[in-house]
Amino acid sequence: MKQIFKVLLVVLMLCAFGTASAKKSVSILGDSYSAYAKYIPEGNAWWYSEDGPAAANDVKDVEQMWWHIFITRHKYRLEKNNSYSGSTVCYTGYNGRDYTAISFVSRMRDLGKPKIILILGGTNDSWAHAPIGEFKYEGQTQEDLKSFRPAFAYMLNYLKQTYPKAKIINITNSELSDEVTNSMDEISRHYGVKNVLLKDVEKQNGHPSVKGMQAISDQVSAAMK
Repeated sequence: MKQIFKVLLVVLMLCAFGTASAKKSVSILGDSYSAYAKYIPEGNAWWYSEDGPAAANDVKDVEQMWWHIFITRHKYRLEKNNSYSGSTVCYTGYNGRDYTAISFVSRMRDLGKPKIILILGGTNDSWAHAPIGEFKYEGQTQEDLKSFRPAFAYMLNYLKQTYPKAKIINITNSELSDEVTNSMDEISRHYGVKNVLLKDVEKQNGHPSVKGMQAISDQVSAAMK
């Protein structure tokens, strides 16, 4: 009996391991909307935390974050959340400062091995009035990457080439400049990347509230279908 019990135990453990391994891995590339303390790489700036957000907001728990709701709902697993509060997609940040080190273009190389990649950015490019630049789909220079359009195209091309089997979804925040919103939509279509145009996202201090986080998760889930 003991031997049979041991065999059954091993089988159950292998089944559990197989189920966990089969879960699709999800990586997040984002800014403050996705940055929760202790769930991002060490050194990355956060906006939400268990001690409360950087400003008045009713999101107080990581389980209230849009990506956590999404992953839990679909029974996926988090591969990596490389989000950095205040970051821009391109190399230019607020007041024209050099944001190269924290940009999406720099952080896109550290996402692990995901099956699904969710991008939520462009908000700070819009708010910081970063240079919009021209539509450019190849041969971008370091100077080009200081502007939004060529940097966003460079990022999507890199992700498509690096993760050819991954499902990539770009999420466009509501209430951004028309230039940034329309550029993300056009460039996403160029690369065959699904672009989710968010709407009706409740915000407090410019950032999703609990209700807003749920709305983002719901709209991304709808896009997955």
